Amino acid sequence: MDWWAVSLCAIPLALVIDRRWGEPPVWLHPVVWMGRYLGALGPRLCALPPASAFVGGMLAWALGACLVVALGLAVELMLQWGGLLLGADALWTAVVQAVLLALVLKPMLAWRMLRDEVAAVEQALAESLPAGRSQLQRLVSRDVAALDATTVRESAIETLAENLNDSVVAPLFWFAVGGLPAAALYRFANTADAMWGYRGRYEWAGKWAAHADDVVSWLPARLTAVLLVLMSGRRLSWSTLRRQAAQTPSPNGGWPMGAMALLLGIQLRKPDVYVLHADGVLAQPQHTRLALVWAGRAVWAAAVWSALLLWGIALLKGM
Repeated sequence: MDWWAVSLCAIPLALVIDRRWGEPPVWLHPVVWMGRYLGALGPRLCALPPASAFVGGMLAWALGACLVVALGLAVELMLQWGGLLLGADALWTAVVQAVLLALVLKPMLAWRMLRDEVAAVEQALAESLPAGRSQLQRLVSRDVAALDATTVRESAIETLAENLNDSVVAPLFWFAVGGLPAAALYRFANTADAMWGYRGRYEWAGKWAAHADDVVSWLPARLTAVLLVLMSGRRLSWSTLRRQAAQTPSPNGGWPMGAMALLLGIQLRKPDVYVLHADGVLAQPQHTRLALVWAGRAVWAAAVWSALLLWGIALLKGM
């Protein structure tokens, strides 16, 4: 079986593994190791003068990116060579390759964890506002102490929409385009942005990481918004969605978040930063439940779309 067919089979298998078992152990999780690399270098870079911090951040990002791409490529080559040794034409060989590839692709995806954490915020809010705030703090870096029940819920729905791209759609897109090395590179870029790419102490050290993530997330973020519209079964004009997306500082995050706000008919607010769909109603528990349903459908739609993209690229290469 051709490698593209093995990769195609690995996409749904990775999602099945994610749904059944969730995240791998911390000691084995590649994203955790990416975080440790970034966490070890970050404070040292922040201590440098601005120009040196920027150059150092860029070089550290490039080194980390090269490492994860090299490891991803090494794993793919090992699986391919192993298939040749076992018998490239045997169906069971392709099955073993697909399962092993799915196992290493899975850590690049985190749908089950995202779904469970967002649902847990709503469950915690049913107990008390402090419990809801505490649960939300596991998902966001912003200060949650002043948030009321509605803004806690809005923040959880925002996180669901934005991370639907970061944790599922974008990794699958890049896997379809460039295999495991590309998926690993995206995950590294997204992790670097999450750890370094915000203002404050990382203003200069994280500038390269922030812009790199903007580039690799640009198309997937818009695809995520389209998938949400399609999976909701509701109509939404592109111009309306574009206007809402422009309300956020991020060139990408506003697309899935704006789509979710418009489709649910609710406001999504980050205090003193933006208000998405200002004419919408205040978010209620049923809106969280509906958002989770649509996001779940979008996950499998992303798998189908990525498989078709991978197949199309394989056809073009074979022409």
